Amino acid sequence: MNITAGSSYFKDLNDAVRTSPDHKVVIERCLGQRYIAAGLSDKEIEIHGVPGNALGAYLNGATVRVYGNAQDATGDTMNDGEIEIHGSAGDAAGYAMRGGKIFVEGNAGYRAGIHMKAYETKHPVLVIGGAAGSFLGEYQAGGTIIVLGRGCGGKPPVGYFCGTGMHGGKMLLRCSEPPYDLPRQVISKKAEAADLEEFLPYIEEYCQKFGADRDEILNADFYVLAPDTKNPYKQLYTHN
Repeated sequence: MNITAGSSYFKDLNDAVRTSPDHKVVIERCLGQRYIAAGLSDKEIEIHGVPGNALGAYLNGATVRVYGNAQDATGDTMNDGEIEIHGSAGDAAGYAMRGGKIFVEGNAGYRAGIHMKAYETKHPVLVIGGAAGSFLGEYQAGGTIIVLGRGCGGKPPVGYFCGTGMHGGKMLLRCSEPPYDLPRQVISKKAEAADLEEFLPYIEEYCQKFGADRDEILNADFYVLAPDTKNPYKQLYTHN
């Protein structure tokens, strides 16, 4: 099914997507409509244009591909499925996601991966091809965040306050040195071959989706970021 969004009201567009009998739905001329694919589990959505806030919120297994940029809160609290953005994403991509994968070809705004968490057997993954804004992985409790820093010239591909409140999960940053202002509870380590093995499938998947050069990306230094304990804030509480 093909739908021309244009100036359609977001609710009308979403109703048309949900009630379509077709597995694949193509949306043309998307102009900021919110909540596209929210909660969907059994469709493939192809979007041309710019979807609005909360694209794929609570996604539960559907696949969403965007040929353009996406606005804020992409994949908010998503549980399963995949979002693929052939462009850049706004703020808070992957907010509180607990499963599924988000791939962003370009950059992401502030607070990407905030409150990301693993849930039972679910392991969320957020891959950003360019740079991420400040507060990347804020309060991260689980899952994987990868920032490939394409176009960053080896400099840390993140803004200020990376990993603030991080108490679970891991980040992988492609850069020649780690961010200078990491919080005390976050440990950075230059990645060795064994460290890269767990991240390599996601990097290769990114390259396959966006036509990036795998060897060029891997021919660089990487740093792994992780919290130093399960509860790095234990000393801040009265009762332990």
